[in-house]
Amino acid sequence: MKKVLITFAALAMIASVTSCRETEKKTEETVEAAVEAATDAAEEATDAVEEAADATEEAAEEATDAVEDAAEDAADAAEGHDDAAH
Repeated sequence: MKKVLITFAALAMIASVTSCRETEKKTEETVEAAVEAATDAAEEATDAVEEAADATEEAAEEATDAVEDAAEDAADAAEGHDDAAH
């Protein structure tokens, strides 16, 4: 009877160690997946920020060009108006 109890206790310990290893492995896989997902999300966010910065820079350049063109047109119109007055 002792041998049966000792054998059962040994089997229970082996099963619990195996179970802990499986749980540890699953936890490790879950952590790795979470880290990978966070890394991917950070890369996507960085790309989005870079694209937004590029778009803002292009819009600022276009606005600057428009203001310069308007200033030139206004100067030309003023010169034309001054020439007509003399």
